[in-house]
Amino acid sequence: MPGAMTEVIDYQRPRILRIYNIYRVILGFFLTVLTSGALREGLLELNNPQLYETASWFYLFINVLIALLLHQGKRDVHLFVLSVLDIFLLGSIFYAAGGAGSGFGNLLLIPVAAGNILIHGRVGLLLAALASLVTIYLTFYLSLSTPGAVQSYLQVGVLGGIYFAVALFVQRLSKRLRQSESLAQQQAASLASLEKLNQLIIQRMRTGIMVVGGKQRVLLANEAAAQMLGKPIIRGMDVDDLAIGLAQRLRQWQDNPAIRTLPFHNHSGGAEITANFKPLPSDEGETVLVFLDDNTQVAQQAQQLKLASLGRLTASIAHEIRNPLGAISHAAQLLSESEQIPAQDKRLSEIIQQHSKRMNKVIETVLELSRRRPSEPQLIDLSLWLEHFAETFALSHPATDSLELEAGHNVMTRMDPNQLNQVLDNLCSNALRYSGAEGEHRSIWLKLYIHPETDLPILEVIDHGPGIPEEHLAHIFEPFYTTETSGTGLGLYISRELCESNQARLEYEPMVPRGSCMRITFAHPRRLV
Repeated sequence: MPGAMTEVIDYQRPRILRIYNIYRVILGFFLTVLTSGALREGLLELNNPQLYETASWFYLFINVLIALLLHQGKRDVHLFVLSVLDIFLLGSIFYAAGGAGSGFGNLLLIPVAAGNILIHGRVGLLLAALASLVTIYLTFYLSLSTPGAVQSYLQVGVLGGIYFAVALFVQRLSKRLRQSESLAQQQAASLASLEKLNQLIIQRMRTGIMVVGGKQRVLLANEAAAQMLGKPIIRGMDVDDLAIGLAQRLRQWQDNPAIRTLPFHNHSGGAEITANFKPLPSDEGETVLVFLDDNTQVAQQAQQLKLASLGRLTASIAHEIRNPLGAISHAAQLLSESEQIPAQDKRLSEIIQQHSKRMNKVIETVLELSRRRPSEPQLIDLSLWLEHFAETFALSHPATDSLELEAGHNVMTRMDPNQLNQVLDNLCSNALRYSGAEGEHRSIWLKLYIHPETDLPILEVIDHGPGIPEEHLAHIFEPFYTTETSGTGLGLYISRELCESNQARLEYEPMVPRGSCMRITFAHPRRLV
């Protein structure tokens, strides 16, 4: 604590010394003004006008010189010498002005007080003793030639007591001020350290945090918010330029704070983000604290619960499905071995066997997924894979169903081919079903491209049907949710689960003026398996 108090007073000493120097220069100026007989007539009766004039001009000159040369002095010895010089010069003026009766003895209070403020320790008491001795000695010297010595001694004695009282009071006050300022500096340092720690914690948080001021301008944001929104966040940026979905939900919340905002995606293939808002009191207007949460973790936990229920379901029906499926596959195999079967029927028999194996693989994949077994992603060329898929689609569907493929070359990703086949089978079957009745001309469109911003492969399954009603959009990926009496409600759910198990993302987007688009955003081919 003493070291801290010393640093505090050392920090304040130049300013105090500067004020003290200015005071001495001003005092010297007024003392020299009184050297004019016309100005001091009726105000002051000098005992020695010549000595007063010399001492006053010397006092002004030496103080101007000290103010110019010693304004940054910090050593105690310099300040002590300065205070002693001040006491002796003012003592000379005190003697020339007539002693205690002139009132000039009060001028020595300032050097005593200033010395006790600037000098460490109790050395300041020496200045009070020195000032008392000077005034007493000069009063004694004046009493040899001036009557009323008893009254002068009494005044000087009281004045000396005042010098010591001022020194003790200033020392005690200075000590308390030093302690208070030292404590304030320690608290300021602690607050600064805590502020840095809080900023570091906020920057490292996985939850995105933003502060939005008036006119929807961003005042503060952490790294997690920038990563979730996929854009660098600059102070003063408009929220509309940063994320349109976030700006819309902010306006909805401002209109009705009780409303629960829906999640949003800031860009295609981006994470699903939930925004929560809280008002902050501020003098700059309405300020809002925004919390951004990535729903991926919550969705994965919910998926695990769904997979557990799906596992119990598939385990109970797997036996009932596999027995008739095995009989169908075996019968088709025996039929294909017959010598009397035509070539066309033999091809149909092969299709039966192929799809029987695929159905069996689907059951195994769902069982493996429900048991939390990892998928087996492989590096595949989506362009070539889709060409093969389109050929198989044409063989297994009537001529009234058509599939148009638009794909670039060398579009690579990492995914389990069997699970991708199951996903596309589900999506294409749904697209055909909603494009028209069976037997009518129905067409779907597969579009494969690279996203220009994220460099991720994207596959879109597009149909030209009526689209999905808005009231069903929030539930289309839920298990067992279906609007058809013959449906199971597992197709889109399993498709999304299989995509997410391969670090891909399945989303729905309505087409304009009609139609539906199921978009798969694949993982980057260079990702770690």
